[in-house]
Amino acid sequence: METLRPDICVIGAGSAGLSVAAAAAAFGVQVVLVEKGRMGGDCLNYGCVPSKALIAAGRQAQAMREAARFGIAPVEPEVDFRQVHGHVHDVIAAIAPNDSVERFTALGVQVIQAEARFADRRTVVAGEFEIRARRFVVATGSRPVIPPIEGIGTIDVLTNETIFDLTRRPGHLVVIGGGPIGVELAQAHRRLGSDVTIIEGTRALGREDPEIAGFALRALREEGVAIREAATVTRVERRGKTGVRVHVETADGAETVDGTHLLVAAGRAPNVEGLDLAKARIALSDKGIKVNDRLRTANRRVYAIGDVAGGPQFTHVAGYHASLILRPLLFRLSARVDTSIIPRVTYCDPELAQVGLTEAEAMAVHKGVRILRWPLSENDRAQAERRTAGLAKLIVSSRGRVLGASIVGANAGEMIGLYGLAIGKGMGVKDLASWLPPYPTMGEIGKRAAIAYFAGVTRKPLVRALIRFMRIFG
Repeated sequence: METLRPDICVIGAGSAGLSVAAAAAAFGVQVVLVEKGRMGGDCLNYGCVPSKALIAAGRQAQAMREAARFGIAPVEPEVDFRQVHGHVHDVIAAIAPNDSVERFTALGVQVIQAEARFADRRTVVAGEFEIRARRFVVATGSRPVIPPIEGIGTIDVLTNETIFDLTRRPGHLVVIGGGPIGVELAQAHRRLGSDVTIIEGTRALGREDPEIAGFALRALREEGVAIREAATVTRVERRGKTGVRVHVETADGAETVDGTHLLVAAGRAPNVEGLDLAKARIALSDKGIKVNDRLRTANRRVYAIGDVAGGPQFTHVAGYHASLILRPLLFRLSARVDTSIIPRVTYCDPELAQVGLTEAEAMAVHKGVRILRWPLSENDRAQAERRTAGLAKLIVSSRGRVLGASIVGANAGEMIGLYGLAIGKGMGVKDLASWLPPYPTMGEIGKRAAIAYFAGVTRKPLVRALIRFMRIFG
């Protein structure tokens, strides 16, 4: 077995691991990257990229149905699902070279395509190599969870790792889980011609502000997606040769839902199996590898980043984690995770975007919180594009500091970043009110919401008296 002594060993070639490896190599640091599966990880192969490509196809189909709003004859699109499948995989193929073994080898990274496991606190074994690095980075990501439902093992269950392999459109897609993944894929398939039912044990999009989530759920229902909330799946069974029957318990009693395909979108689990973390004295929780606010594990030589670190499971968080640990890895500088600036977006239509505290969270920890709203229906660009469903909602402290922002509407994900910056820099509504967005853009709704903070000032007798007094001087 050959012994390698790189400066950094990265385990996992998803978004987090690739970011660390590429950046470290750019500074001339010796890096070994170990990956047992596909380069690019979940985001490229099973997550963000294919799902957004499928969503884009669904959006095109829906635009054809809704063309009458613009004086154009609407048509029901003829969907060739095999070609939709081709579109999704063409997008993956177009991006894949950026994450390939060849590219990273050219950058100076030694890529080992094998399973990695810790042999002790400072040694990783992968294939024919023993790796003794100065620092290790575990970035092995997460995988979909299949809940222990009776009968689940007797049917062919789809997850986000397999649904993009379908070349024939599902007749009736039953989705277990009403979180972001379930909602996004449900709407996309409905727009592409499938019947769709979502089954959620509590409230669909339950993590989101109910006011904000309500816009999206109403849109899904109007498009024909059946959403059953407060419904517990008790059993599943095969129906006929290829179908599925889902048994559900609700407040009204037992029901069944029959479908052709079953998608499980009921959460994710960290990929830690086979790593032999105990040998490296790395502690685990039920959410993943335990890390401190600097993303360091119980073993000071080892960092854990991205999904496996047990925090928010987003690709941009993986990139954020990578940027943070590069500071101590390369420059011995300290860096801490700031969860308040991490945005999240559900890419349904209308999109949901959130950063910082929600209204309920802010009310629970702050006094004198003010909620500022501005509807998309009052936005000129939204009117021009006939996309007026939604609003911007700013959560502000008693002194005007921005605590959080929620946006629902077209392009909400493109708008939310500004408010993460405002929170991170301690900005207030005065700063947002002075921001100059171009006209006409939907981003103006945030500025209008901020200006609403000062609306009461215009009615104060003292202020009006001051204005009258100043007129004396010409």
